[in-house]
Amino acid sequence: MIQLHCRWKNPKLPAPKKSDLRAFAHEAARCAGLPLDPVWDLNLLFVNDRSMAQYNTDLVGHEGTTDVITFSYFDCGEEYLPGDTMIELIINPDAAVREGARRQGGYAREMALYIVHGLLHSAGEDDLAPAPRRRMRRREKECLDELALLFDFDRIFKMA
Repeated sequence: MIQLHCRWKNPKLPAPKKSDLRAFAHEAARCAGLPLDPVWDLNLLFVNDRSMAQYNTDLVGHEGTTDVITFSYFDCGEEYLPGDTMIELIINPDAAVREGARRQGGYAREMALYIVHGLLHSAGEDDLAPAPRRRMRRREKECLDELALLFDFDRIFKMA
């Protein structure tokens, strides 16, 4: 089981209900192949474009905004204690609005994708080279398809 800590700092869009987000994140972590026992903490921070660009510069050294930034502590090689923060995701709903308008599935599916993408990175997936990127995209699709059977993304991630 995971414990979810969430902060919504994007005034343009409504925050999801924490209970819905907790259930979704738990199943997404399971689908990504992350351990669920002992209990660990997942921190989600939802920000706007301006804040994401600042985080991207300050924390990653990249210019401009992005969709999701992942910090995973599973790869530190040490055992973790129950309640340790193991994953932190910074997610940009503004990017989900833009990309969701371009891709099939819309805003809600894009938000689900960002969480899945970050969790897959935390599970060891990579998307920097062509072969790992293809594997990552396949795993994203598999997880999203599985999660779509359990959750109504549009109910969790509403635009208004």
